[in-house]
Amino acid sequence: MALIIREPELAQLHAHACAGYPHEVVGILAGRRADNVVTTVVSLVNERADSPANRYHVSALVLYRAEQSLEAEGLEVVGYYHSHPDHPARYSDFDRDHALPNMSYVITSVVAGRIADTRSWRLRDDRTAMDEEPIRTED
Repeated sequence: MALIIREPELAQLHAHACAGYPHEVVGILAGRRADNVVTTVVSLVNERADSPANRYHVSALVLYRAEQSLEAEGLEVVGYYHSHPDHPARYSDFDRDHALPNMSYVITSVVAGRIADTRSWRLRDDRTAMDEEPIRTED
């Protein structure tokens, strides 16, 4: 199944990734889980102080409040996104180890402050790897 994301939301995600460069950025992808459609992107703040260029952190309370707000709007969490400054849009072992099942994980590669690539990944049931899922954009 493909991840479907509207052009304005993808542009918002890309703008966040470029604005945060050379640090990683992070956010939530929300919409309808049943058909894997993203209609809302929520940009979060990378709270990681010691190595923000290659890791991100969002406190549990901030994440909980953001997810509760989305649920109050009738939206579901479809997945999460983060950027890889000056690295490929491929998941790392750290990303895989912290992934949840049945969620999309979009990784955007930002090279020299510009978007180089954007890919989406889903965790396998046995947690040994993540499989790439196609991204389809809509107006």
